[in-house]
Amino acid sequence: MGCHKLLLSELKMWTSGRSGWISRLHYGISWRGKASFSSCSPKVCIVGGGPAGFYTAQHLIKARQDAEVDIYERLPVPFGLVRFGVAPDHPEVKNVINTFTQTAKHSRCSFYGNVNVGKDVSVEELQQAYHAVVLSYGAEGNRRMGVPGEDLAGVHSAKDFVGWYNGQPSCRELRPDLNCETAVILGQGNVALDVARILLSPIDILKKTDITQPALEALAESQVRRVLIVGRRGPMQVACTIKELREMVNLPGARPEMVVADFEGVTEALKDLPRPRKRLTELMLKTALEIPGEKEQERRNKASHIWGFRFFRSPVEVLADPDRSRAAGIRLAVNKLEGSGEAARAVLTGEVEDVTCGLVISSIGYKSLPIDPSVPFDSRKAIVPNSMGRVQQAAGVYCSGWLKTGPTGVIGTTMNNSFDTAQSLVEDMNSGTLDVSTGKPGSQSISTLLEKRGVKPVTFADWEKIDNVEIKRGEASGKPREKLLTVEEMLQVART
Repeated sequence: MGCHKLLLSELKMWTSGRSGWISRLHYGISWRGKASFSSCSPKVCIVGGGPAGFYTAQHLIKARQDAEVDIYERLPVPFGLVRFGVAPDHPEVKNVINTFTQTAKHSRCSFYGNVNVGKDVSVEELQQAYHAVVLSYGAEGNRRMGVPGEDLAGVHSAKDFVGWYNGQPSCRELRPDLNCETAVILGQGNVALDVARILLSPIDILKKTDITQPALEALAESQVRRVLIVGRRGPMQVACTIKELREMVNLPGARPEMVVADFEGVTEALKDLPRPRKRLTELMLKTALEIPGEKEQERRNKASHIWGFRFFRSPVEVLADPDRSRAAGIRLAVNKLEGSGEAARAVLTGEVEDVTCGLVISSIGYKSLPIDPSVPFDSRKAIVPNSMGRVQQAAGVYCSGWLKTGPTGVIGTTMNNSFDTAQSLVEDMNSGTLDVSTGKPGSQSISTLLEKRGVKPVTFADWEKIDNVEIKRGEASGKPREKLLTVEEMLQVART
C-alpha cells in the first residue's frame, strides 16, 4: 500500500468511527513510546552502536526530515570503540559521545542494546521490517601473525589487551602476566603506541582515568620496564601520528632507546616528504640522534622505564620457555627495503635475531567478521563488498565504518566514511532506487520477534542508568567512571 493510499484509508476510518481511527493511530506509536511520524516514513535500521553507526544515523536524520532510524547493538552499552578502544588517558577523544547522545535522544532515533543481530534476529528479518539496513558493526576479529608459538601464554592481540584495560566484557578474563622485564609490541600504529604508553605510564597518571580497576591493580604490580615497538619497514613508514609519538617522547619516567643505524639516509630523504610525515620523521630523528639538552638528559637519567622503535623486523616465531608453556622471547627476521616512501616493501635478508621477552602483543590490525550468511563477505579483505557503502548483490543493504573500508584511520575518518554511506542511502531514497513508498513496520515487528525469543532490548534510557552508576562509582575513587565489567551487571542496573 502506497503512502498516499494509507493516509486516505486513515481518513476513511476516521469518518467511519473514531475507535477505528484511534486504533490505527495506535499502530503509529512505536513500542518504545516514541511517536512514529508516519507508517510510511522511511525506516532505516543500523546494526552496530559504535562511531560508524552513530555517524550514519546522525547524517540520515539531518538529511531526511522524515527518516526514522533504529540502532541495534550487541552489547547493552553504546559507543563501541569510543568506549572500548580509545586509551583511558585520552578523555578528549571521548567527547564525541556528547554528539552521539544527542543523536540517540532525537525523536526519530531509537537505540536497542543487548540485541545480537545474526543470532537474536537475522538480517533478512530486518530487511522485511525496514526499508534499508546499514551494517556498521566494525571489526571484532584479530588478524593473526601466522607464526609458530603465537598461541603460547604471554602472547596477546592488541585488540584484546586494549579491551582488557578498557572494560570490554569479552576481555575481562585476559589477565596478562606482567611479571617480565621486556614486552615486545608488533606493529607501529597508534594502537601499538597506546599499549606501550599504558604499560609504561606512572600509576598516578592512570588512576585518574577510567581504566578498569583490575587493570590498574595489575599495572601497579607490573615488572615491565622495557617496551620495544617493532615494525617490518623503516622510520619513514611508521603508521602512528605525531601526537602519539610526542606522548611517548615526553612520557614521565621513561626514556627512548633507538638503534642509530635504523635512521641511515633518513635525514637526506626528509626534504621530499609531505608535511605531516616530515614532522613525524623529524621528531623521530631528534629523539633518536640528537644529544639532549641538560634538562632532558637529567630527566632521561632518572627514568626507570625504556621504550624504543625497532625497524626492519618481522616476527618469525614466538620462542617458548623450557617447559614450552609460555613465551620467553621472539625471533625476528631482519628486513631491507625495496622502493621508497609509502610504497616501500620489506624484503627478507635471511638474517634473524632473537629478543628475550615475556610479553608479546600483536598490533597488526583488527578484522571484520561475517554476520549472516545472507550478506556477501570478502574473507580475503575482511570487508563487505560495496560501492560507496551500497552492498553489492544485496538491494537495500548498506555498510559503513571499518566493515566498509577495513580497519584504517581515526574517528574523523570513520565520520566521513559513514556520512558518505548515509549520503548514498539518501540519494537512493530520493531517486526511487530504494522504494520507500510502501509502509514498513520497523521496530514494531522486530520487538515482537525478540519478545517471542526471550530477548529484552536495552533502551538509551536504560543505558543512562548504567552511565550514572559508573560515574558514581568513579567519583568514589577519584576517577571519571568505574565501568561495569560484565553484561550481567550491565543488565541488572539497566533493569533496576
